[in-house]
Amino acid sequence: MKKSPLILIVFILIGGLLGGVLGEILRVMAPHGTIQSIFATSYALGITEPLTIDLVLIKFTIGFLTKINLLSLIGMFLGIYLYKNV
Repeated sequence: MKKSPLILIVFILIGGLLGGVLGEILRVMAPHGTIQSIFATSYALGITEPLTIDLVLIKFTIGFLTKINLLSLIGMFLGIYLYKNV
């Protein structure tokens, strides 16, 4: 059975989303200390200030920001692993 690259992207996105949610839960629920600093620290990648193009008749605002933490990376790798083995 041939596997689609679109399914791989879906697995990676779902793994990253679940890992990100777990990281946010851990950030709120874990006591301050080593565990929280390792697993709950996230890095923002993207355009922090949105780009606005005003053409008088129409105005475009473009922006992209993703927050990645250790658990979201682990979730992405788990998604790749599941894709290859299922």
